[in-house]
Amino acid sequence: MSSMNFKRIFLRNKNNKVYYYIKAILRELVPGRLTRCRLRKLLTQDHRQDLSYVEERINYYNKLGEVKTLGEQAIAIGSYKIPNHIRVYYFDSKEYLRYFDPRLRFHILPGDIIHVPEFPTLVKSRPVAGDNTNSVLLNLDKARHFNFIKDHIPFHQKANMLVGRSGFSQLHRARFFEMYKDHPLCDLKKAALPSDPDYLSISGHLRYKFILALEGNDVATNLKWIMSSNSIAVMPLPKYETWFMEGRLVPDYHFICIKDDYSDLEERLDYFIRHDDKAMAIVRNAHDYIGQFKNKKREDIIALKVLRKYFDFTA
Repeated sequence: MSSMNFKRIFLRNKNNKVYYYIKAILRELVPGRLTRCRLRKLLTQDHRQDLSYVEERINYYNKLGEVKTLGEQAIAIGSYKIPNHIRVYYFDSKEYLRYFDPRLRFHILPGDIIHVPEFPTLVKSRPVAGDNTNSVLLNLDKARHFNFIKDHIPFHQKANMLVGRSGFSQLHRARFFEMYKDHPLCDLKKAALPSDPDYLSISGHLRYKFILALEGNDVATNLKWIMSSNSIAVMPLPKYETWFMEGRLVPDYHFICIKDDYSDLEERLDYFIRHDDKAMAIVRNAHDYIGQFKNKKREDIIALKVLRKYFDFTA
């Protein structure tokens, strides 16, 4: 008998925001000297079994290779205070910044960042292509973005259709909606809020084999929970990336890749409907990719070492 899925039943397959804020506020009460004393121990923990993997992740998120001077607007850790808005970026960055010397300075840009800053800056998202060295990734706004679920519906029991719910307000999303809103292989509705008549919960999405994962202002927020499910994400090659390393996802291996102009959607869906074994392989590969982010201790070490490298290469 399978265990009860509390996250699905009580949280609608979303992370617990109340628990998130309680933990964040309690962290603020811990004296800084205690966390700084723990830093050396944390950074020297034995990770020999996956040392090369950890180093590769660190250098992926933080590509700084020479010392760069920060701008005048850089913040000292000791002066970093809870802002009046978008507090999650403060809490998620402070979770790791608190381990370092309060005199050290840094830049941070909250929100959906799709440009490369002038100075080395901590960001949630960055462009995949080009020189993005000044965009140093941390796992920010993670309660919203890093949402993994348990899907008890086997792939073969799902409907042979693509489902998508969105406001479809951005031009590229609106174009997709206009192209496929009446297509027999698609269930697309303009519904972004629970109050919208055609709103569909995450559980509702899981009845379908294929789930639309178009990028929004930066990345596709739903991509993580889709890849942790038994359904398959359908999208063009990612143009932006976060701590999830969207730039490392392999087309038709981790997700079903469609053209940027969306013209081959029907062909791609038909192919994977007819080739059930290849579709199931994508589901397994996606689960394997998700698995690397579930080692909380290792994720913490990587984040701390990303920051240590940031401070080593900034002045």
